[in-house]
Amino acid sequence: MGEEDYYLELCERPVHFEKANPVNCVFFDEANKQVFAVRSGGATGVVVKGPDDRNPISFRMEDKGEVKCIKFSLENKILAVQRTSKTVDFSNFIPDSSQLEYTQECKTKNANILGFCWTSSTEIVFITDQGIEFYQVLPEKRNLKLLKSQNINVNWYMYCPEGSVILLSTTVLGNVLQPFYFRAGTMSKLPKFEIELPAAPKSTKLSLSERDIAMATIYGQLYVLFLRHHSRTSNSTGAEVVLYHLPREGACKKMHILKLNRTGKFALNVVDNLVVVHHQDTETSVIFDIRLRGEFDGSVTLHHPVLPARSIQPYQIPAAGPAPVTSQSPVPCKLYSSSWIVFQPDIIISASQGYLWNLQVKLQPIVNLLPDKGRLVDFLLQRKECKVVILSVCSQMLTESDRATLPVIATVFDKLNQEYKKYLDAEQSYTMAMEAGQSRSGPLLRRPVRTQAVVDQSDMYTHVLSVFTEKKEMPHKFVIAVLMEYIRSLNQFQITVQHYLHELVIKTLVQHNLFYMLHQFLQYHVLSDSKPLACLLLSLESFYPPAHQLSLDMLKRLSTANDEIVEVLLSKHQVLAALRFIRGIGGHDNISARKFLDAAKQTEDHMLFYTIFRFFEQRNQRLRGNPSFTPGEHCEEHVAFFKQVFGDQALMRPTTF
Repeated sequence: MGEEDYYLELCERPVHFEKANPVNCVFFDEANKQVFAVRSGGATGVVVKGPDDRNPISFRMEDKGEVKCIKFSLENKILAVQRTSKTVDFSNFIPDSSQLEYTQECKTKNANILGFCWTSSTEIVFITDQGIEFYQVLPEKRNLKLLKSQNINVNWYMYCPEGSVILLSTTVLGNVLQPFYFRAGTMSKLPKFEIELPAAPKSTKLSLSERDIAMATIYGQLYVLFLRHHSRTSNSTGAEVVLYHLPREGACKKMHILKLNRTGKFALNVVDNLVVVHHQDTETSVIFDIRLRGEFDGSVTLHHPVLPARSIQPYQIPAAGPAPVTSQSPVPCKLYSSSWIVFQPDIIISASQGYLWNLQVKLQPIVNLLPDKGRLVDFLLQRKECKVVILSVCSQMLTESDRATLPVIATVFDKLNQEYKKYLDAEQSYTMAMEAGQSRSGPLLRRPVRTQAVVDQSDMYTHVLSVFTEKKEMPHKFVIAVLMEYIRSLNQFQITVQHYLHELVIKTLVQHNLFYMLHQFLQYHVLSDSKPLACLLLSLESFYPPAHQLSLDMLKRLSTANDEIVEVLLSKHQVLAALRFIRGIGGHDNISARKFLDAAKQTEDHMLFYTIFRFFEQRNQRLRGNPSFTPGEHCEEHVAFFKQVFGDQALMRPTTF
């Protein structure tokens, strides 16, 4: 399988830590995404590493027994360590504060602490088998203050730091989940909900394992993901992932079912709003996108994998040690190893090898794995780093070998322009609100973020259309149809078409001598009036004489001043067109010779310079009876240049009657 076939990969620069062994225990903190390597209970050192940490944190602590759990508060201000089932110990890591440890015992009698979660830099939650206790840590006073607690029987818990939600498994079967939401010193109890188990359990023992539950934010919404293994009662084969939407307000609702069509051991990640399901037996993974259209059965939407199952791209573990020393080649990493532990959203840890990776999606290989262009573009528009790939899809569907049909091309253009229009509208609303001086009571206005899904006209022109029109092997009818299709799509979404797209159409028509079509496009206003377009038409007069009049009509419709038209033409090096225009309106006796000679010289076209120079010599002769320039015209350098290139004898002699 070539590299172009894998759409999942492990990040290039993993976090490397000392692998787990009898002396070294490894812990992972999901909130800070940090790995703790604790040697001999901390006595011989603790090393803390995170994906973004340039420098790991190292310290020692007294060995007071086996460490069950260890985590820093947010911003690494306070360290919390659980060694017993009753207490948690704290140490301050704030400069100039006391280093002495302080301890907090759980409030509920006979309760055992299952674990704890930091919800801010100074707020912590203890989860016990009998409830939940929310504390504020006061580092200066070296003690804790209970803010709120709730009694409830707990089997196990799960924390989603992105959503600040803790989920508790309650009841005998464990399938009633109670969420709590934490924010700025407050704890809110959200409505509890029940996870539907595959079949009525025979026994009354715990039936829902925390291994089969995950919490993740997908498209800005919090979901609880339940991995429902092969069900004996239903006729469907294979496991499925059920997504329950957990809103801030209102009840939790079953929304999506992801069909896996296989059984065995699974693990879940969420990457770039995609649900990734790893399957250990086949050592492959599949991805699901809940934004893509699925089959709605009246209550939930069923989704199938977006792409065929593929393995994560083979990964080489770099050989350890300084670069010059390591002569041995990198070792292939065992993918889908039974020692892998997966954390949300996108983390894979191999404690036995001492690596933490972020899982990543590769978009380019997906282009060839998803043949339906409309669905492919829908998929790509939702991804973070999509622009380059979208532009490559547009280019690819316009190549001779992979040429798409016009209806497909139109669909792709419409999907892109819908996204583009959404952004333009948001930008306009923001500008209008700012100009209107938004009322103070209104919600805070945020400037719309321009994501990579916004593919505008300049992107399309530069990377796709201008390159496409230069391809000699393309039938010109197809080229023009594609350009007009893009312009149609822009018009359909009421997006003002930029003049350079119209210019591209005109240049293509002229290249193939399709003047009758050009005439029709202008006559029926398929191409919108603009000054650059009018100037382009003026420059076409030598190929197509009616272009001169078409251009003047357009400029009149735009009510443009004549001298402005001359300036625009000269700036585009259309010196002869400018001269013809000025002669056409009878103003050629009053124009500045120097301005035209400057422009002609800049083109580096000697024959053009000769023509313009000769024109002004003839004008001088006609107006003053002498072809030479007067000092007031400041044309000395141009006369010298003319002599240098063409010689003195080429100058016009005064004609005497």
